Amino acid sequence: MKILVTGKGGREHAILTALSQSPSQPQLFAYPGSDAIASLATRVDVPNLTELIAFMKREGIDLCVAGEEAWLVKDEGLSNMCAAAGIPCWGPRKESAQLEASKAFAKHFLKRHAIPTADFTVVDSKEQALAAITQYPIVLKFDGLAAGKGVAVCPNAEDAEIFLDEVFTQRLFGPGQLIVEHCLTGPEISVFASICDGSYHILMPARDYKRIRDNDQGPNTGGMGAVASMALAEPALMQQIEEHIVKPTVAGLQRDGLPYRGFLYFGLMLTPTGPQVIEYNCRFGDPEAEAVLPMVRGDFADYCFAGAQGKLDASLISFAEGWSVCVILASAGYPASSRSGDVISGLDSMDGARVFHCGTRKNAAGEFETNGGRVLAVVAQGTTRVEARDLAYANAEKISFDGRQRRTDIARMHFE
Repeated sequence: MKILVTGKGGREHAILTALSQSPSQPQLFAYPGSDAIASLATRVDVPNLTELIAFMKREGIDLCVAGEEAWLVKDEGLSNMCAAAGIPCWGPRKESAQLEASKAFAKHFLKRHAIPTADFTVVDSKEQALAAITQYPIVLKFDGLAAGKGVAVCPNAEDAEIFLDEVFTQRLFGPGQLIVEHCLTGPEISVFASICDGSYHILMPARDYKRIRDNDQGPNTGGMGAVASMALAEPALMQQIEEHIVKPTVAGLQRDGLPYRGFLYFGLMLTPTGPQVIEYNCRFGDPEAEAVLPMVRGDFADYCFAGAQGKLDASLISFAEGWSVCVILASAGYPASSRSGDVISGLDSMDGARVFHCGTRKNAAGEFETNGGRVLAVVAQGTTRVEARDLAYANAEKISFDGRQRRTDIARMHFE
């Protein structure tokens, strides 16, 4: 079997690693991939999606797995274009991927299908936003894709003014609407499901850490670490999430005529009144994928292939017991900016942990160097959360580069 994965970051490195470890031993390709991913998959160098589809047809690709979200809504949509070419795609159609591409679309979907979520108002201007804010703290969300950075939790009017200026005056995220949302309280949890038309399979839950600094301080990032385990949520909680959130979402997609085959991420807040949806992502989360996928057992390649063909078979995979912890190492300046070209040392000294490359490249000397905001994900597993956490941090300390940033409380905060 030949499988092509779209994307180039740590999530895609983790997906390709899980596929490479499948007993079916697929031949792997990546678009565009990275220097690190090149050790697992053949990189495809084409200028656009149209040429990518042509390549997949020539090469006889059996399955396309959507990694990065942007391709799902670019041009006619990756999955739509694959379908027209007769290539199975594990990733939703463009119209369904609006659940992630447009937060306003997602909020209206949630409200229409009575799925618990925070009260909200959609606005078109800074003036409308200020009029819609009636209390603090308040959550402000740019409507479109913003690589995990288009959301601000504003404790006061000053912070709200700054973010509104970024959205409507500076247009840092491009043109688009804004969602003014009631601020929920409680711990967060990430729940993943494989969706195949009207059926679903709930995967291992995780928790990520979005802020740049310890104790959830500083601006939001794409994620500074994650913890994953089947023990992260009690069975009663998972049943509640399934009944009130997952099932109604799948039924809502069917009712709205939105075809969906692929991973669906539910970002949830465990409020005092029960779980509520913060956001949907129409692909595996990042950095949660780096924590969850090393726990997969069975044939992940056959699992994705069957799902893309409309035959979701949960028996093809299972999840290991214990805990998995991911620690992100970020570059200087992140998340406001990022610095590239800092040489990375210590990658060959891992002991009991693995490294997924989020933003790296090889220099002329063949050394890996920084090439993005989030640079590396150091991941380790253990029987207990503490064991996994200690092993991940012990290995993360072996890696160094100028300007390295990391949090010290991954898998500790929200637990102790």
